[in-house]
Parts: sequence; C-alpha cells; structure tokens
Amino acid sequence: MLTRRLFFGLSALGLAARGAEAVRGKFETGGTLVDPQGRRTRLTGDDPTKLVLNDARLNGMEFEALGTRSGEGSFAVGPIHERNLWVYRKGERLMVTYWCDICYIRTYSPGQCWCCQEDTKLDLKDPNSKDPTP
Repeated sequence: MLTRRLFFGLSALGLAARGAEAVRGKFETGGTLVDPQGRRTRLTGDDPTKLVLNDARLNGMEFEALGTRSGEGSFAVGPIHERNLWVYRKGERLMVTYWCDICYIRTYSPGQCWCCQEDTKLDLKDPNSKDPTP
C-alpha cells in the first residue's frame, strides 16, 4: 500500500511538472467523458490515442485522461508514450494496454499485432505489476 501511495504521489508531481491536468468520467466510445454532474468533455489526442478513444470495449468504463484543457468542453490527451489513459475498476487505477496472445507483444493502442497481424485484446494493467504478461 505504501508503494502504491508513493507511486501515485510521484505521478502527481510528474503531472505538475508537465503542467498536465486530469479529467475523469464515464467513457463513451468516440472519446467523450461524462462526469457525475452530466457534463461532457470531448477528448482529442495523437493518432494512437484516437485509436484508444474509438475502442468500443472501453464504453461505459470509469476513465481518466491526462493532458491539458483545450477549450470549453474539450481536452487534449497527452502523447500515448507518456501513458495518459487509465481505467478504474473496483477502485483500482489500471493502464489501458493491448496484448497479443500469440506473440506476447504489448501495445498501447488497439489494432493488429505488428508481428502476426491478429487483433490485440484489451488488457488493463496494474502499473505496479512486474509481470509483463496478462
């Protein structure tokens, strides 16, 4: 538990250093978050992030994106390589990742495995997990 608190504390410091903010709400496919008050925030980002934002498997999940506000009702998600997309399940914060069961390759946006060309599966990961496999 102490390790998790330290991790999230350091993560918050990293966000502050980058000037990043967080938005959280119920995810709707296409990249919209709906907060508990019903306000809608449209998410945008780089091309790999847009692939995640269009993943129907995330629909209805409690979702968090890190980045910067880009106007009223819109939010620019930081680059995919900075791990700016998260899901909450049973109170646990999990990274959005994708996994190829055939090649054992992890990616951070959905699509075909670059090796075998099979579709990757959604694999939400504990950021503290040392195990690279699902």
